[in-house]
Amino acid sequence: MSSSYYPPEGGATAADATSSSSSTEDDRTIGQIIGDVTHDLTTLMRQELDLAKTEAKAEAARAGKGAGMLAGAGVGAHLALIFISLALVFVLDRIMPLDLAALLVGLLWAIAAAILASMGRKQLKMVEPLPATTESLKEDAEWLKTRNS
Repeated sequence: MSSSYYPPEGGATAADATSSSSSTEDDRTIGQIIGDVTHDLTTLMRQELDLAKTEAKAEAARAGKGAGMLAGAGVGAHLALIFISLALVFVLDRIMPLDLAALLVGLLWAIAAAILASMGRKQLKMVEPLPATTESLKEDAEWLKTRNS
């Protein structure tokens, strides 16, 4: 076996690569290269932020339309409850005086509202605002205290 290397036909050798790189060698300084890389990274970050803004605006518009439709549904449901309540008052008017029937329906709604308010308040008391973030901030504060000591 011979110790000499024969590249494949038409293939480039290491000597060819070094001679061709010297003809296209970059004459920029390290500072210029770092400046160019920094500029490119800044441009990339701005483009990513622009993309995120565009996507967020599109999603916010879609969410706004959905929220508007839900608000309209809530208004419709509210009106339905009013008319169903009036119908119940008129049905009860057949077996009791009208003012007593209206008072009874009003009391039913007051009881329902009190129950819903109590349940909602209980649910809100169980909410922990941003538990992971709060814990992380506490850990960061402790780390800073031990670092400065």
